[in-house]
Amino acid sequence: MLNTVALVLLFPLIGTIINGLIGKNLRKETVGCIACGAIGLSFLVSIVVFFGLLRFPPDARLFEKTLFSWIESGSFKAAFALQVDPLSSLMILIVTGVGFLIHIYSIGYMHNDKGYHRYFCYMNLFTFSMLLLVLSNNFLLMFIGWEAVGLCSYLLIGFWFEKKSASNAAKKAFVVNRVGDFGFALGIMLIFLTFHTIDFTEVFSSVSNEGFHAGSFTITLITLLLFMGATGKSAQIPLYTWLPDAMEGPTPVSALIHAATMVTAGVYMIARCNVLYVLSPFTMTVVASIGAATALFAATIGLVQNDIKRVLAYSTISQLGYMFLACGVGAFTAGIFHLMTHAFFKALLFLGSGSVIHALSGEQDMRKMGGLRHQIPITYKTFLIGTVAIAGIPPFAGFFSKDEILLESLTRGNFIYWSIASLAALFTAFYMFRLLFMTFHGKSRVDHHAAEHLHESPKNMTLPLTILAGLSFVGGFLGIPGASAINNFLAPVFSSHIHTEMSGIHTGSQHGEGHPYLMMVISTAIAIAGISLAYQMYIKKPDLPKRLSERFHIFYKLLLNKYYIDEIYDVLFVNTTKKGSVLLWKYIDAGMIDGSVNGIARLVGWFSNVFRLLQTGYVRNYAFYIVVGCIFIIVLTILGK
Repeated sequence: MLNTVALVLLFPLIGTIINGLIGKNLRKETVGCIACGAIGLSFLVSIVVFFGLLRFPPDARLFEKTLFSWIESGSFKAAFALQVDPLSSLMILIVTGVGFLIHIYSIGYMHNDKGYHRYFCYMNLFTFSMLLLVLSNNFLLMFIGWEAVGLCSYLLIGFWFEKKSASNAAKKAFVVNRVGDFGFALGIMLIFLTFHTIDFTEVFSSVSNEGFHAGSFTITLITLLLFMGATGKSAQIPLYTWLPDAMEGPTPVSALIHAATMVTAGVYMIARCNVLYVLSPFTMTVVASIGAATALFAATIGLVQNDIKRVLAYSTISQLGYMFLACGVGAFTAGIFHLMTHAFFKALLFLGSGSVIHALSGEQDMRKMGGLRHQIPITYKTFLIGTVAIAGIPPFAGFFSKDEILLESLTRGNFIYWSIASLAALFTAFYMFRLLFMTFHGKSRVDHHAAEHLHESPKNMTLPLTILAGLSFVGGFLGIPGASAINNFLAPVFSSHIHTEMSGIHTGSQHGEGHPYLMMVISTAIAIAGISLAYQMYIKKPDLPKRLSERFHIFYKLLLNKYYIDEIYDVLFVNTTKKGSVLLWKYIDAGMIDGSVNGIARLVGWFSNVFRLLQTGYVRNYAFYIVVGCIFIIVLTILGK
């Protein structure tokens, strides 16, 4: 098993190299086969690794493979080594499995794009980077994968760089992520200073061996710095603003970023470092509070958005908030479980939106859709499954994972967390069925030019939709209360010998005095209420949304403009930074640095202008200078005696 795990990384890397170097000279079919084949082979190896891990007892499912010695400087050592355990094996299955379906879908979606080979080169590199991140056995190698994922997001979000909006979105994603990554880097440095190692196993063992107590200032500072990185990568308040703009990239890119890679990196990192986080009650409270606030905040914005992809983008931010809420109350398994189910239905929804956009010749405004369920029936049926799943209707996948988070937020956290999460769940059901009804139901509002070319997507696009729809239906059964396979599988990663109770946060794996079946009924009722409200407003009384927006125009405008957060950031940070940069350029760079260099040059030029007057070109003048010089030397000699 350990001898094959490196192939999980190798295949996407080979695909990147081939398509990057010679892809331009290959036929599109060949480029697509190489890219999809690379991820497909990686997925097959991931399956082998996963089932190989199951052959061992739960307490023995941790293996490390050192490929080569990487950095050695004094006491600092970092090997290029991989770690296979239940958490990493589950993650590589999600990344390669969902990534493989997105790659197949991309063959049809991107077929006519002139940057076809470049696209698949970036996609393979993106997958490789995420796999490196989740398979790393130390913080520095994880950071390399972390930064590589950020680089790939920049390349793919700005894939159509001829569009100013796309290039701006790519730069925004890159810069905002650097803010969070700065904190992550500081956290890694502090880990080395504290534990004298950056190896996961050694760090987590040292936590108990060196007797760190709950509430330790050092541990709190480390975990806060790491969480700072997670807020950037996983788009949490206050570093979430890059994710909606990331919709400027091709739709399959949006699916890969939002479902299988990048945005899940922060959740994975916190789950991986659970031993550190359970020792910091303050940080856990911060994680849970930020997660709950983000879940509700993004859900409110999604209520009124009209771009089909932006609705899904804010949905992703909200669902990530659920995952952080789960991790913040100590329910790490619930967070990872929702990460898995979310990968299924969010990939389905994004690819479904891409199928709609493809059918409408690029149209993304839901106000110009409607009545599409008969024209693109496969897209509609699969999209309906994804919508029901994210809304939390049993027995679809999202119901089980979201219900578990609601239960854990109440039993491990407090009533406030549960209330916020429940309200966000209500909004989620509403805005997702609002999207479904505006897009596929009611009267057609499609432009007549787009209507003339309206058609169902080809099989290489609808097949991934069908498979993801199936996963969105059955995926939740892995976490049935009382017989949760995923809880049992992940238990060795999250059941540490450190048992701490912190501000109502419990690190055990039981629900305590919770009532899971009662919570199922409540969460289902919440989802049905949201769906019913959307049905009343967009099917029964389609004129009602307009009347409400006019009556509550202040709140409507506030939500439509996303609370003006981007504008506030522009005033407080972006424009201030620009003005500061201009002042530094004007007075420091141009004034002092360039001024001193240019001043010396002007001084030399002045002396040159003076001395060049002596170079007349006349022999009599030079003879005169020689005579004067000789007289000067004779006088000096006489005076010297």
